[in-house]
Amino acid sequence: MASDLSNIIKEELANTLEQLLSKKTSVQSASKADIKEYESTQSIEVSVKFEFKNLTSTWKFFVPTVTAAKFEYFMLGGMGELKEHIDDEVADAVNEIVSNICGSITTSVNAQGYEDLGSVKFESLGSEIVAGEKLKENDDIYNISVNMEDEVLPVLIAFDKLFLPYIYDISGVEAQESVKPQAQNSANAVSLSSNRNAPIVNDEVSGLLSLLGEDSITNLKLLFDIKLKLSVRLGSKNFLLKDILRWDIGEIIELEQMVNEPLEILVNGIKIGEGEAVIVEGKFGLKIKKIGSEQSRLAHMGLGK
Repeated sequence: MASDLSNIIKEELANTLEQLLSKKTSVQSASKADIKEYESTQSIEVSVKFEFKNLTSTWKFFVPTVTAAKFEYFMLGGMGELKEHIDDEVADAVNEIVSNICGSITTSVNAQGYEDLGSVKFESLGSEIVAGEKLKENDDIYNISVNMEDEVLPVLIAFDKLFLPYIYDISGVEAQESVKPQAQNSANAVSLSSNRNAPIVNDEVSGLLSLLGEDSITNLKLLFDIKLKLSVRLGSKNFLLKDILRWDIGEIIELEQMVNEPLEILVNGIKIGEGEAVIVEGKFGLKIKKIGSEQSRLAHMGLGK
């Protein structure tokens, strides 16, 4: 079973938009796009090439007028009038946003250490303003519906057919070749889980769960001893390379996170909840303020259905 990057794409898209536009953002849904809905409107097309260990894939982001105009408006802090048509300024804003989204996806994927995908790097291939008819040239376009302060905005992404198995939760397309089992019974599975220093690999664990049978809740206990990396995101902000190169000792870097806002709780780079910093016997600690159900946490880490 191929590694599934669906959650990473959705999480990083929402997180990046929230950071850049200063608007509470979440992904409402992700499904095959109905191209007919966008035939009468222009879109900004941004092509991005991703190079994985044994795979090169080109993604095409199509941002329709209604979404592109809102993105540029929010980037300017809500100043001026909301544009009804796409122009070069809107295209530049969208191109910068997409580049930041791809950078966040790349960082998150590399943090996971997927065996089948390895490390990844991306390259922006440019952007252009296109008519709705252009979307028909792509067979596999998916609509990532973004909820931004109770307004739903579409972001369309066209993926290569070869990459569809790696976004199974979005595309529903399975890999042609499944991962070869490394264990034939629960005894071997326990042996795997005892390797506490090995980072969890989603496709390997998912394949193992399928071997263990349908009673996944019971059998999941066989993996309880695997160590996962917990980290807390204090805040983030995007900088130009030239600014980073100017930094020196004593430099104060202002983050976008407000002091009263919750901190993000990450497990292997995937957000599973929010909390606040506390002091525990002279050490930093974390008090959980918001966290999903056990099932949702498993799903975010690629272990649920």
